[in-house]
Amino acid sequence: MSIGRIIFFTGFALLVTFSRSLPAADAPSVELALTFKPIQQDIEIETPEKSEYGRCKVEVEQSKKSSGWIVYGSNGQVLRRFVDTNGDNVVDQWRYYNRGLEVYRDIDANFNNKVDASRWMNLAGTRWGLDKNEDGIIDEWKMISPEEVTRVAISALAKNNTKVFESLLITDDELSASGIKNPFADKIRESTKAASAKIPELLSNSKMLSSDTVWVRFDGAMPGLIPADDVKTDKDLQVFENVMAIVDTKGKSGLVQFGELIRVGDAWRLTQAPLPIEGESIQVTEGGTLMQPVAGASTLPTNSTVGLSKEMQGLLDELQKLDQNGPSPEQGPQAVARYNADRVAIIEKLIAASKNEDERSQWTRQMVDGLAAAVQTVGYKDGLVQLKRIRDEVQKSSQDQDLVAYVTYRTLLADYSTQLQSTQSDKLRDVQTWWLTQLEDFIKKYPNSDDSAEAMLQLAVTQEFSGKVAESKKWYTKLVESHASSEAGTRGAGALRRMNLAGQELELSGKGLAGGGIDAKQYRGKVLLVIFWSSWCKPCTEDLPQIQDLYNKYHSQGFDVLGINLDATPELAEAYIKQHKVAWAHIHEEGGLESAPARDFGVISLPTMFLVDKSGKVVNRSATVADVKKALPDLLK
Repeated sequence: MSIGRIIFFTGFALLVTFSRSLPAADAPSVELALTFKPIQQDIEIETPEKSEYGRCKVEVEQSKKSSGWIVYGSNGQVLRRFVDTNGDNVVDQWRYYNRGLEVYRDIDANFNNKVDASRWMNLAGTRWGLDKNEDGIIDEWKMISPEEVTRVAISALAKNNTKVFESLLITDDELSASGIKNPFADKIRESTKAASAKIPELLSNSKMLSSDTVWVRFDGAMPGLIPADDVKTDKDLQVFENVMAIVDTKGKSGLVQFGELIRVGDAWRLTQAPLPIEGESIQVTEGGTLMQPVAGASTLPTNSTVGLSKEMQGLLDELQKLDQNGPSPEQGPQAVARYNADRVAIIEKLIAASKNEDERSQWTRQMVDGLAAAVQTVGYKDGLVQLKRIRDEVQKSSQDQDLVAYVTYRTLLADYSTQLQSTQSDKLRDVQTWWLTQLEDFIKKYPNSDDSAEAMLQLAVTQEFSGKVAESKKWYTKLVESHASSEAGTRGAGALRRMNLAGQELELSGKGLAGGGIDAKQYRGKVLLVIFWSSWCKPCTEDLPQIQDLYNKYHSQGFDVLGINLDATPELAEAYIKQHKVAWAHIHEEGGLESAPARDFGVISLPTMFLVDKSGKVVNRSATVADVKKALPDLLK
C-alpha cells in the first residue's frame, strides 16, 4: 500500500497519512525526510552530508499506541522520528536527534495539523514552550530553567523580538497564583509592565548589544527560598536575587544584569528589563523586590551608579577567550592543569576588582566549581591543592557563612574523589570511614547551609548501602526534619517511605510507556514484582532473563511484573524493550533518575525491586531475584 499523501502546511510542518500496514518500501526517501527542520531555530541537530544519504535509511515503526517513520544515519544512529500518537494516520510529533539522543520535539497536541508546542531535551536543555496561536513563535513557557531564561532573553534582544521577550515575564495570573502580597506584587507588576517598553531604548543606547550578540553563560550565586509568611507571600517561593548573563559580541564579552527571577511551577520568570553593564556610569537596579529586609519604607530596591571598569572588561574578555579554547581530556593532564591554573589566576583578579561582596562571592563560587569539576572528572590533582588554599583563605577572611560552607563542601567532595581514585581496594574502607566523619563534622559546623542537606543525604545513602539501616533512617529523618523543602529533603522523604514499605499497601501510579495511566492497584489479586530499571543498568540486564523465566512460568498463575523505567527518554526504553522482548507494562515519567517515581521512593540504585502480595501489600521492599524465586510459590497459593 502506498502513502496516502504528503502535505506541506504553512511552510513548516510535515503531515503524513499512512496505513497501519504500510510496508517499509513505501516510506519517504531519506532526502525528503531530512528536509524538515525544527520550527524553533536555536537547536543543534545531527544532519548528515548529502554524500552520506545513500548509507542512511527510513523505516516504518509501529507500536500499540503509535506509528510513524524513523530515520537512521549511516552509522545506525537515530536522526529523526515522525510519529502519529493518536492513531488518526497523521504525524503529530516531529522528533530531532543529536548524538543519538532526542534534543528537540515539535508537537501538534490538539491534532489540528499545526504545531502548538515545542520541547528541548537532553543535550539541548529543558525548555517546553507553547505556541497557542500556532504562528511559530512561543507564547508561553510551561518549563524553562533560569539559565535558559537568560539565553532566550539575550536571543530576543539580539533579534529585537519583543514578543519572545514578553513570554519570559511573569504574568498577572502567575503573580496572583504565587501568593505574593502587596506592596511587593504591585511593585513587580509595575516593573514587568515597563520592561517591554524599555527594550527599544535599551537597544538603541547600548554599545554592547547588537544583532551579533550571543549568550555565553549564566552567572548567579544560587536561588534563595522566600518562606511563606504574613508579609511577603502565602507560599514558599524560589527566587534568584541578582542574575547576570555573560554575552559575546564579535569577540568582546560583557555582562547583562537580569536582576530578580521567580520560579512559578516548572518555569522561571523575569520581573524586570535586563540592563547591560557598560560605560563609566549606568543606572543598575540592585537585587530585587522580594529578597529585601522588611524594615519600614526601605523594603524596595534602590538604584546606584555602577560601571564596568576597563580592568574588569579586559579580565572578562580574557576569561571568555580562555574558556572558548579550553582543553579536551584527550590533550592530557598538562593541558588541563595549565588551563585551570590560568583560569584561577584570572578569576582571582576578577575577585580583587569586584566592587562588592556579592560580586566577590559569585566569582569565588565559579572558581571553586571549575576546580572541583576538574578534580572529579579528569583527576586534576593540583586542583585539590588550590581548592584547599582557597578554602583556608575564605574560612579565615569571609563573614559570609553560606560562601564558607559552599567552598568547604566542594573541597571535601574533591578530596573524597581524589582519595577514591588513588586508594587501593583494601584501603577503601578507611577512606569511607574518613568520608563519613567529614560529613558529620560539616553538618555540625554548617547545619543551615544548603550543602548540609546534601551531606545528610550522602550520609544516609552510604549507611544504607553498608547495610546499617537504623543509622541510615536516622540521617534520612534528620534530613527531612531540617531541610524538607530541598531536593535532598524530597529524596530523603522518599527513601524513608521506601524503607518503611514492608507490610504497607503500595501506592504507586504514573504514565504508561505505551500510553494511558498505570496504577499498582490494578494488579490487586495478583502477586506483583515492581522493578525500577533503565536501559543503561547492567545488573538490570543481567537479571532480566531470570525474571522473564519467572514471568513465563507463573504469569498464568497470577504473577505479574510492572517496570518503572528511569531512562531520560521513552525512546531509549522502547528500543530496549523491543530488543529484549519484554512482555510486561512499564511506567515512564519525565526526568529519568529525577522523575517522580524515583523521588517518591528515594531510589538510590538500580535495579530496585518491590515484591507485592495479592492484597497489594509489600512483602519485600528490596527483593533480589533469588528472593522472588523463593517467595513466589507460597505467595501464589
